[in-house]
Amino acid sequence: MPKVLILIGSGSDSSYAEKCQETLDALGIENRLEVSSAHRQPDRTDELAKNAALEGFEVIICMAGMAAALPGVVAARTTLPVIGVPLPASLDGLDALLAIAQMPGGVPVATMGIGLAGAKNAAILAARILALKYPDIGQKLNEP
Repeated sequence: MPKVLILIGSGSDSSYAEKCQETLDALGIENRLEVSSAHRQPDRTDELAKNAALEGFEVIICMAGMAAALPGVVAARTTLPVIGVPLPASLDGLDALLAIAQMPGGVPVATMGIGLAGAKNAAILAARILALKYPDIGQKLNEP
């Protein structure tokens, strides 16, 4: 059963999601990728966020550029840890970085760096969170 749900707002963000999935796969962590825009598909995004825990997910990674509303919208609808990855869709990703990092109190989103490095780090942070419950993941993280 997948433990990590990866959400991207557009299919054009798939190269970043692939980097994240590659890292999770290398650690043996099952994951699922969904495309759902907070702006263009708000009802679908809401359902994915609200039902994630019921479906067995334990961490959600959201990748978004420009206004980067996706991580905050998802964090507002779930109690699962949400990791946001800003993407360089405009302004070299600085607008997305600020949008994801500046969440209001009570809507926490762990914010990674911009782009591919952020996507990889999101996977590693998800693995560290999961390692608290699954010792085998912690062992894989410690392998050279």
